[in-house]
Amino acid sequence: MFGEPGCQRPPGSRTWRPPRFLSAEVDRAYRAASDAGPGLSEHEAARRLAVHGPNVIAARPPTPWWRRVWWQIRDPLIVVLLAAAALTLATGDLADAAVILLVITVNTTAGYIQEVKAEHAVAALSAMSAPAARVLRGGADRSVAASDVVPGDLILLAEGDIVPADARVVEAVRLLADESSLTGESAPVAKEVGEGSQPPLLAAGTVVVRGRGRAVATATGSDSTLGRIATMVTRAPGPTPLQRRLAAFGRLLAAVTVALCAVVLALGLVRGQPVELMVVAAISLAVAAVPESLPAAVTLSLALGARRMAARHAIVRRLPAVETLGSVTVLASDKTGTLTEGRMLAERLWTPTGRATVTGSGYAPADRLERAGSTVLPEDAPDLVGLLEAAVLCNDAALQPPDQGDSAWRALGDPTEAALLAAAAGLGLDKTVIDRRLPRIQEVPFDRRRKRMTTIHRLPAGGLRVVCKGAPESVLRPDEVLSTDAALCERAVALADEWSAEGYRVLAIASADVPEQDAPRERWESHLSLVGLVGILDPPREASRATLATCREAGITPLLITGDHPLTATAIARRLGIVADADQVTTGERLREGSSGPLTGSRVYARTSPEQKLDIIRAWHAAGHVVAMTGDGVNDGPALRHADIGVAMGRRGTEVARQAADLVLADDNLATVVSAVEEGRRIYANVRRYLLYALTGGTAEILVMLIGPFMGLALPLLPAQILWINLLTHGLPGVALGAEPVEPGVMRRPARPPEQSVMGAGLWPRILAMGVVVTAGTLAVGVWAQQTGRPWQSLVFLVLGATQLGVALGSRSRPRSLANPFLLAAVALALALQVAGILLPPLRSLLGTDPLAWSDLGLGLASVCWGYLAMRVQSRFFRAAPADQRGGLQSW
Repeated sequence: MFGEPGCQRPPGSRTWRPPRFLSAEVDRAYRAASDAGPGLSEHEAARRLAVHGPNVIAARPPTPWWRRVWWQIRDPLIVVLLAAAALTLATGDLADAAVILLVITVNTTAGYIQEVKAEHAVAALSAMSAPAARVLRGGADRSVAASDVVPGDLILLAEGDIVPADARVVEAVRLLADESSLTGESAPVAKEVGEGSQPPLLAAGTVVVRGRGRAVATATGSDSTLGRIATMVTRAPGPTPLQRRLAAFGRLLAAVTVALCAVVLALGLVRGQPVELMVVAAISLAVAAVPESLPAAVTLSLALGARRMAARHAIVRRLPAVETLGSVTVLASDKTGTLTEGRMLAERLWTPTGRATVTGSGYAPADRLERAGSTVLPEDAPDLVGLLEAAVLCNDAALQPPDQGDSAWRALGDPTEAALLAAAAGLGLDKTVIDRRLPRIQEVPFDRRRKRMTTIHRLPAGGLRVVCKGAPESVLRPDEVLSTDAALCERAVALADEWSAEGYRVLAIASADVPEQDAPRERWESHLSLVGLVGILDPPREASRATLATCREAGITPLLITGDHPLTATAIARRLGIVADADQVTTGERLREGSSGPLTGSRVYARTSPEQKLDIIRAWHAAGHVVAMTGDGVNDGPALRHADIGVAMGRRGTEVARQAADLVLADDNLATVVSAVEEGRRIYANVRRYLLYALTGGTAEILVMLIGPFMGLALPLLPAQILWINLLTHGLPGVALGAEPVEPGVMRRPARPPEQSVMGAGLWPRILAMGVVVTAGTLAVGVWAQQTGRPWQSLVFLVLGATQLGVALGSRSRPRSLANPFLLAAVALALALQVAGILLPPLRSLLGTDPLAWSDLGLGLASVCWGYLAMRVQSRFFRAAPADQRGGLQSW
């Protein structure tokens, strides 16, 4: 309020402009209001309401249900499953067709429900408008619904009111507006009406924190500032990185499956096998090659991730959002309330006697004041008591202690003044007691031209105390305000400049006790003595530095995007380790001028508008990065919506930010984002784990059918046997792999390249290698059984299924633990059903198997160990491979 860092405010740095003045009648209303006019008549207000419409944000038409369903089923993998279902129905295999269709239905329903829940951002913007507004109509003070405010209405504003529409101020008495939700700047903005100056503007949705005023509405509904932001928030969310990768994989898998099944069909026909049998076998192989439980596995993994995140105080609004965080390479964060506490702290004190520091959190009384490393007591520091007592006297704020529903102290009034009260409370100075001892009798309010405020207090023994506080360039004037010697004033000016360069908002405080008869109003602000300086900052959150360090270790680039002053943003960024020098800092003004270079060349973006935040997000996205954006204000809504993953603060954040985001942090703790990134990486690893397992089985089944005939096994497996193995291995065990816990050290690995395929980083070679291993073991047992006169086809059936289940056990992230007992139970059940296909007569008749001796049955079951050991050996070899052979990833 009393001076930006550096004591100068760039012209128009905190200003925004309504989209337009709607008509000449608004200007006439403005002039009439300036002359204390009566406001609009009821008839005129009704006419304008009919012309301009209600003061609400128009929502876009809802998406038809059939279009949402179509978006779900057009996924390439779902298309492959639909084709497989059609083929199985054509062959009369109703059981497998029912299973495939059930998977498709569950996946489509889950996606549909999540999409419906995500369509609330514009409704939230409407909710940001004040539910009621005070207007002057026909000379009478009226309370009307905010939706009935029209351009030209004369709005009456008081402390605590939400501004119902964009407006021009015509009268202001110490009017102060909190525009942080719009501009991102933590300090409230004074709205003063001066002779010949441009009238100050107010935006819909901002809050009056002090004073009173009158303003003429200039824009309502979709034409207001909130309406402009609404148009940027309405974009539907695009596909996540995993969805894009799985779509590409589905297209490739469909082509490969059709080609291989055609080869199997051709080879069978060449060998003289019946046409109908080979057609059914080819269809069965197509079903086996498609991992139809992949959507279910992904859905389960995402759902478990969402549940884990809820336990960590993060609410997932779109199910795929958790996985997206695992792909993040850039974390763009707002400053106020996200990286910082969103509360002002008087952190540094200076008097002519010396310096002191203040420690504390929020607006609670300061924990302690320190000087030279020792705690300051009131009796040991009369200079600090004098400084803070003066700050309390020249102060209109108040502190509200925690109530039953809230554990935090709250500021009533200007947050800068509240920070002074919190620091004074650390020395036991109570505003109520001080005001009672030294009552205020006069004051000169703060205004932007003078940049200072002065109050007059009656002393108990007679006489007056004059206290003045304000921006250093306004108070530190030996020729106008101070009677302090020039050398001391120069020291104070140099220190104020130093603190300002570090991002502090600096206040200078001066005071003097004078006889009442020697204190005419025109001399109140002269011949004062310098009491000291106070450096105020919105401090970083305690966990922010460690959180950002973890992000950098995980290969994620942190960015700071804020509407605050460049020096303040730079100071916070340096404290948090985001930047090391000013070369990585740019401003919204430089972005508009095009003098900042590439948008991706900076790490700190200050004085940015909502549109510029959106441009920054798009630039990083176009550069090939997966971008996460955190924020809490209305101005963050568009960027949250357009980022790959939007993260909103749940407690402090506006409803607009929460509804535009994919993830809401219920505890407002940025460290929760790191937990979400870890969860996202776990999900992606489990998807790849499932693909390795499922495609290994599909590859082995195809290779057995292709190679077996050349080794004397005319038809290694019947179609029913292929489908049975596929049902057991791709069913519960495959889905259970989605619940695997996170691997140790996953956050010490770099983020995977955004362009990397879900099958990249060496997964295809692993699938082929494991497919060959499973095929070799299966065919070896089959050839041996044929040569020894055993029922070789039944042994091939048993060994192929059991070996795949062994691969599932070997795919676990923590194989020597009891983590994920669901997988252990699923493998045990599937193995029991596989054996039942040999032992139970009804199943033998259905599958075409023969009874096996107990020794042969034991041999088939032992193949579980073969699959397990092969998978573990391969996993260990893969971890030991050089990083460039793994695509930069140490594991999945």
